[in-house]
Amino acid sequence: MSIHLVGGGHRPETDSAVFGPFVAECVARIEAAGEERQPRIVLLTVRENADPGHGANLTAALGRAGSVEVLHTVVAEGERMPAGAIDGADGIAVGGGMTPAYLEAIAPLAAGIRSAVEAGTPYLGFSAGAMIAPDRALLGGWRIDGIEIGDQEAAEDLDELTIVDGLGLIDVTVDVHAAQWGNLTRAIAAVDSGAVEEAVAIDESTVLVVGTGPLRVAGAGTVWVLTRDERGVLVRSMR
Repeated sequence: MSIHLVGGGHRPETDSAVFGPFVAECVARIEAAGEERQPRIVLLTVRENADPGHGANLTAALGRAGSVEVLHTVVAEGERMPAGAIDGADGIAVGGGMTPAYLEAIAPLAAGIRSAVEAGTPYLGFSAGAMIAPDRALLGGWRIDGIEIGDQEAAEDLDELTIVDGLGLIDVTVDVHAAQWGNLTRAIAAVDSGAVEEAVAIDESTVLVVGTGPLRVAGAGTVWVLTRDERGVLVRSMR
């Protein structure tokens, strides 16, 4: 199994590169089981007035990456996903939007998602879905102790940097829209402050694949890897 972390952004020309590895893993699970059918991908989204077509966009993107059956469950902000939302999934995809709302909606499924992933079900997180995947999730914020560390427009309606328990799928904190929204500086500040041990910041239309073997990057942009030593925060890029 692998965890596929997408930094957001809808660019149809990159869908094969970004979503293709996830779809291929879902197909491989079906083939390994000796079944002849399309893989069932459960897509979980939280509806926002600002982007009512997000679920349709992700469904189309997954379809461009391969032949799949997408089972889309959507709830409104403040609601929680139904208990059986991921039952029968060959792959689990979590969309983007307000990160705190996504964690609130999906937290009741966290144990089930972890069990499914441990059993070999691939997980794809898009934007917010990537941010809530780690043990320690960066929910948003644009200041630390009142000092600006990023753009207020990208702060998820939070003031101070907010780190909470996430879904527990990976041990590295994730930020997204890195170059496009300037969130790389927020991720750097999170590591520099000691709020998290290390982080990755992922550009739009770019995927970081975490699984067995080395990390893999595909798509249009860069994954920024942030660690800390006695010299300060070290930044390296992966493409």
